[in-house]
Amino acid sequence: MRRPWWMVRGATLGVVGALLSALSACGLSAGSSVPLDVEPASIQPVPSLRGVELTVGSKDFSEQIILGYIAEFALKAAGAKVRDLTNITGSNSGRDALLAGQVDVMWEYTGTGWINYLGHTKPIPDERRQFEAVRQEDAERNGVTWTNLTQLDNTYALAVNQQVAERYGVRTMSDVARLAKTDPAAATFCVDTEFANRDDGFPGVQKAYGFDVPPQNIKVLAIGAVYQATKDAGTCNFGEVFTTDGRILALNLRVLDDDKRFFPRYNAALTMRSELARKYPDIAKVLEPVSKRITSETMMRLNARVDVDGADPADVARDWLVREGFVRKP
Repeated sequence: MRRPWWMVRGATLGVVGALLSALSACGLSAGSSVPLDVEPASIQPVPSLRGVELTVGSKDFSEQIILGYIAEFALKAAGAKVRDLTNITGSNSGRDALLAGQVDVMWEYTGTGWINYLGHTKPIPDERRQFEAVRQEDAERNGVTWTNLTQLDNTYALAVNQQVAERYGVRTMSDVARLAKTDPAAATFCVDTEFANRDDGFPGVQKAYGFDVPPQNIKVLAIGAVYQATKDAGTCNFGEVFTTDGRILALNLRVLDDDKRFFPRYNAALTMRSELARKYPDIAKVLEPVSKRITSETMMRLNARVDVDGADPADVARDWLVREGFVRKP
């Protein structure tokens, strides 16, 4: 199955040894140097963090790598000795590296924590309640602290090109359900394999919104091809997207409102081992003003710079921090 890139069932800690051995073989067991220099601006050196060795990890897609660099540059400006372990392949590996102590700080998604790491099947629709539930249970069961909840919510959605939206008058997923009943030939969908089969994917959407379409109305494509097919509207009128993907902007797609709040919330928040969080509470304090500026719209623009324009994630992260006044370039 394929949740938004990171939704993979958590591996057991028995796999951690193999993971760490593989990373050690690549010379990454202690991380690499932060790729760019920064100087303090609104983020000033913090005495309790001066010289503290912190390794920041991330998963292996653009959004996570950008977020990882944002944390690295902010903590470096605060005086920490930061190591870079971004671009870890898969949610399982990143989570296990955090639990094993190889990664100290990592952005994670509340839906991933609740469903994948904690094993729940029913998400909590309210983003704050979802965060609080994950924070309490993960701390109690696994010694992981969640903090610095952001307004970045990277979840599933359905999108449509602007012309199709105007032609059929669709703005919400309830509008799509009505269209499927009144004009079945127009209700065509491009999705990837996992979304086509998951209960919290297309089958769940149909059940929640009370419509049904024949198999020939559903085209299963590679996820990258779904965006262009939706833009072209020749293969399908509606497509599965991830809500912070930069291609939404680049292709001028309209994201339909999930008016019944079917899809789980995937808000990014900071995770650390609780022992580390207690020892260095200033980690969360340094990143608090940064996390308050991270929204879905902001992340979509930053992702587009990488995935559409071809910019380097480190440059994108540092440029954003500079624009926001958190750090300065040397």
